[in-house]
Amino acid sequence: MHIDRFARALFEQAGGGLLYVLGGDTLPAYQREGDVEIVRYLREAEHVLERAAGYGARLATLLDRLPDLELVHFRDPWGGAPIVERPKRRYTAVYEVNGLPSIELPFLYPSIPPVLLESVHALEQRCLEGADVVITPSDVTAARLAERGIAAQVIRNGADLPQPAPPPDGPSNYLLYFGALQPWQGVDTALRAFARLQDLDDLDLVICASVHQRRAKAYRKFAEKLQIADRVHWHFALPEHELARWREHALLSLAPLKDCSRNVVQGCAPLKILESMASGTPVVASDLPAVRELLTDGEHGRLVAPDRPGELARAIRVLLDFPDRRASMGESARAHVAQHLSWERSVGQLRDLYTAHGLQADWIAA
Repeated sequence: MHIDRFARALFEQAGGGLLYVLGGDTLPAYQREGDVEIVRYLREAEHVLERAAGYGARLATLLDRLPDLELVHFRDPWGGAPIVERPKRRYTAVYEVNGLPSIELPFLYPSIPPVLLESVHALEQRCLEGADVVITPSDVTAARLAERGIAAQVIRNGADLPQPAPPPDGPSNYLLYFGALQPWQGVDTALRAFARLQDLDDLDLVICASVHQRRAKAYRKFAEKLQIADRVHWHFALPEHELARWREHALLSLAPLKDCSRNVVQGCAPLKILESMASGTPVVASDLPAVRELLTDGEHGRLVAPDRPGELARAIRVLLDFPDRRASMGESARAHVAQHLSWERSVGQLRDLYTAHGLQADWIAA
């Protein structure tokens, strides 16, 4: 959603452009939609860093074919290096920092050598210092970049206010977790908390994972161990219109982010929180600095200590006992998104940035 909104803003302002992204099994290597060309890097590799290096090398060859670029917007250091280090470049380079691989990679690959992380950190720094503009969706991330000598402009993630939708086919009283299943998301905390609510016979937990079901194997086994598997309902890679129905009709939406360097040191801007609020669904989330940027405890939902399933369960139980309070929180959350956290607002800030840097070219890349 984030890439789609920002890329569309970019190409609408420029009257076209080139989108270069990683591709999947079912997507073509090349596609054209009106004035926008889409190039996907499809080559697999044994290790993620090997694929990242190939991704950057392919981008370098694409840049050779685009001599009239005026602005390039990138989101990772692998693609950023050939952009900012290109000799005698005349285009503006905008680095959108949503994450720092030097912080995230140890969570995905715990055995990664420190010397390799130092190399990744150095690559990030070259991109940060070589970019003309650095933007990020979180104040926490901006503060971290400031410690590295980089001034970043904060343009927050956003959400749309959805139209009312009929309830989905499934349980009528349920808690919702949706999104990815990386270790820092705290899905295990949500399962542990739900296990403490087993006395609520009519309550279920729905998990709408954005990834393939094989990624959920460990969590499904954990639910069996907790003896809650029959009340945990899994859905995978749902289209947005189906996911929207689950969001709108949930009693509460859960965002039990872990207290770890990925969330606290690096920062984050979870779309699951914003999209739940936009749907009028109160959020029970971990009390972390990046989360406090998006919602106010007691007004749009509840914030609880991270990594403590007992506290998460207690907050859920209290809110379930007070439906009027839940409804009031949901209304306040939706109004807060409409006023302060809409995609329209975020895209407007991005357009202003492009205008400030004189974007008038016919072709740009992201």
